[in-house]
Amino acid sequence: MKNYLIIICLLIFTSTYSFAVEGDSAKGKTLSQTCTACHSVDGNSTNPIWPKLAGQHASYIVKQLNDFKKGNRVNGLMAAMVAPLSEQDMIDLGAYFSTQKTTLGAAKPELIEIGELIYRAGDHKTGVPACMACHGPNGAGNPTAIYPALSGQHAEYISIQLNMFKAEKRNNDPNKMMRTVARSLTDLQIEAVSQYIQGLH
Repeated sequence: MKNYLIIICLLIFTSTYSFAVEGDSAKGKTLSQTCTACHSVDGNSTNPIWPKLAGQHASYIVKQLNDFKKGNRVNGLMAAMVAPLSEQDMIDLGAYFSTQKTTLGAAKPELIEIGELIYRAGDHKTGVPACMACHGPNGAGNPTAIYPALSGQHAEYISIQLNMFKAEKRNNDPNKMMRTVARSLTDLQIEAVSQYIQGLH
């Protein structure tokens, strides 16, 4: 029952953060040239500590870029990159990366069972809700609620972010949603669900 109440609250709170995002993907492609060093030309980063942006919802990309610019999400490198961007630039970048195809990954076989359990059922003992309640059974996310797509994302990047939420080092999640979830996850659960998401498609 506790898990369902958490999920309902998350859906209510995050609905107020939804917004329409329309942009020019051609202009976004031009702007993305400064992003290629870390995220590659098509948004499929080759370094697992940097996120894949390909196929990510435009609404989520715009929110994160705004958060970096306003200091709501702290990263020195990204703060410098977003400083010259206008709101329209961010919208155009979101439009471009959202149209790119995400490359698929694979999970470590020995961690799939644990990762799948957390992703699809959560942990009833600690009150952790299922990840798929917000991010969908196939990791497609929800652009209206600004829940990111997770399918195929680098396991290392996911793990880093979950640990940052857990340690309160990342706090741009509305109403502490991810911080509430992450603080109840064990190190093994974080590693396993990160691996599961990497192979999810």
